Parts: sequence; C-alpha cells; structure tokens
Amino acid sequence: MRLFFLCFIASAFAVPAAANPVALSNDIFVERVSVDAEGKRKVVLEAPKIVVPGDRLLFVLNYRNAGSKPAERFVVTNPLPSAVQLAEAGGDGAQVSIDGGQSWGDLAALKVRDANGSERSARGEDVTHLRWAFNQPIAAGAGGKLMFRGIVK
Repeated sequence: MRLFFLCFIASAFAVPAAANPVALSNDIFVERVSVDAEGKRKVVLEAPKIVVPGDRLLFVLNYRNAGSKPAERFVVTNPLPSAVQLAEAGGDGAQVSIDGGQSWGDLAALKVRDANGSERSARGEDVTHLRWAFNQPIAAGAGGKLMFRGIVK
C-alpha cells in the first residue's frame, strides 16, 4: 500500500489567516522496531516508502508564528486519513471528532451508536479528525510540534 493516501493538510481555523500568520508543516514517519547486535530493541523512525496494514505511524505537525504579533485563539484541525486508525492522540490537549469534525471531545467520553442501535464507547478506529486549540497566544517567532500516532488499517 503506497503512502499517497496518507498525505494530509493541517488546517488552521478560528480566525482569518491574515490575523494569525502561523505556518504549518507536517512529517509522517513509520515506527520500526530494530534489534541491535546485543539484542536490545529500539524504535527507529523511517521515511514511509511503502506501508502495510499494522504499520505504526508517527504524525508530526510543526507550527511557527511567522508574524510580528502573538497569534491568539489559534486552532489546528487535522483530518485523520481514512486508512489510519488513531493509536494515540498525544498528551498535549488534543480533542477528537468521530463525526467528521461536527463535535469534539476526549476519546474516552465519546459514544458511537452501532448498526443495531446499541451505544458503545468510541475507539481509535472511529476517529475522523484531531484538533488542538491553543489556550495561550503563540509569541511572534515561536513554534512547536504536535504529535499523534496511528496504525495503518
């Protein structure tokens, strides 16, 4: 399975782009486990050339305020590729959506209605989008990274 389906765009919403000149870029890595000569296991991040079901991916969203003023009320919304199941949303305040970005919350608090009408707790495979809302302004010239992990379905 080629990686072309994993291309995604981190989108900024909340205020017009002219008011918040925050530059966004992204990287995707495949997490591979290697064993050294002494038998120690370590995780190696590789550029994804070909991915197959079960491969673990690390998504990194880089942001930088390219403006001369702090960027306030900044929100990054990222669709999750349909061929990827969310494994970990990261510990930096990410919220998820299971309905195409219509509503948001912590994964543990969201519910999904099955075809038979019963309700169950949402799981990583139900996530369609991730969102980070910055509570503090991003200072001019400042930046950082947001990360999440997924598994190829």
